[in-house]
Amino acid sequence: MTRQGLGSKVSESRFLWGFVPSFAFRGGPVLTLDAKGRLTVPARYRDVLMSTVGGQMVVAKNHAGCLGLYPRPVWDAFEAELARLPMKHEGWRRLFIGSATDVEIDSASRVLVPPELREWAGLERDVVFMGVGDKFELWDKARYEAGEALTIAGGLPEELQNKVPG
Repeated sequence: MTRQGLGSKVSESRFLWGFVPSFAFRGGPVLTLDAKGRLTVPARYRDVLMSTVGGQMVVAKNHAGCLGLYPRPVWDAFEAELARLPMKHEGWRRLFIGSATDVEIDSASRVLVPPELREWAGLERDVVFMGVGDKFELWDKARYEAGEALTIAGGLPEELQNKVPG
């Protein structure tokens, strides 16, 4: 199944060993947090998430300074990988698992982002809701734009120079 939106694409496939969905989310809009800290999940993503995982998601801190929003099966696989890391990575395990919160897409297509995670990521109003493979990143718009400008200013890495079209 493939769904396309303006500048974004969502595809869904299944692992060979069961009914756990794998996802490929790309792009996404800038959304506005409501007064209660909820974001409306765009329809092009919501439909896939509701039909495959019943709207069950996990939101957690991300090492890049944003929040990660994971379909529950994707989070479960990531958490299992974290559990297998050696103890020298306990701080990272704590960052991810210790901040993880179960959330659900409600009947109005919204997810509630917990206040302590909103504060940590600097989410106040305008939020970049970005599909990046099997998860989403939730960025404060100004923080995202500043980081993107730094990335571009640093130049295209040699490993990508012959791979990026245009």
